[in-house]
Amino acid sequence: MKASYERLIKGNERWIQEKLNLDKDFFKKLAKGQTPEFLWIGCSDSRVPANEITGTESGEIFVHRNIANQVVHSDTNMLSVLQYAVEYLHVKHIIVCGHYGCGGVKAAMDTKYVGLIGRWLAYIKDIYQNNIKTLDAIKDPEAKEKKMVELNVIEQVHNLAKTSIVQKAWKNRELEIHGWVYSLEDGKIIDLDVAYSNIDQLEPVFRFTEI
Repeated sequence: MKASYERLIKGNERWIQEKLNLDKDFFKKLAKGQTPEFLWIGCSDSRVPANEITGTESGEIFVHRNIANQVVHSDTNMLSVLQYAVEYLHVKHIIVCGHYGCGGVKAAMDTKYVGLIGRWLAYIKDIYQNNIKTLDAIKDPEAKEKKMVELNVIEQVHNLAKTSIVQKAWKNRELEIHGWVYSLEDGKIIDLDVAYSNIDQLEPVFRFTEI
């Protein structure tokens, strides 16, 4: 127990030295503030670290993570992150990134009781039910699960576009929302080519006329 815990502290010490070897003022610059261009909404899965898989440095991506990378309109945590990123950091891009092999998506496709987490997964079950014909037409279980991961990302991108925070930004400046899936098997990011950049792309019923 103690050894695994202390490994993190020692790892931090090595990381500090590596950064200082490359740039002796690295932490001084970092402490001055952040101006990220990207907001990342990803899964809490420990295998999907935003900075590492995109080859970016600290300060380049503002990150929010939850189980199965969801955008739920009653989630004040997510909405607070979204508002801060859009209205105060003025990010240019919002990326929803899911990943194949997502445990949350797998659990949502099953009928097993999983306790409290089931309330969170209920939103994904709705996506499953709304796309049941498409999914049931896929006979291979792995392919079906991958399709569900993609459908979940597409839905969350749509949910972002429906928020007043994003629509308010669109009235004043450029802001793009993107949907990605990360493959654990080969490390590649797949752009699902589902993007929103203005309110005209959104169904009329979801458009706020006054914000």
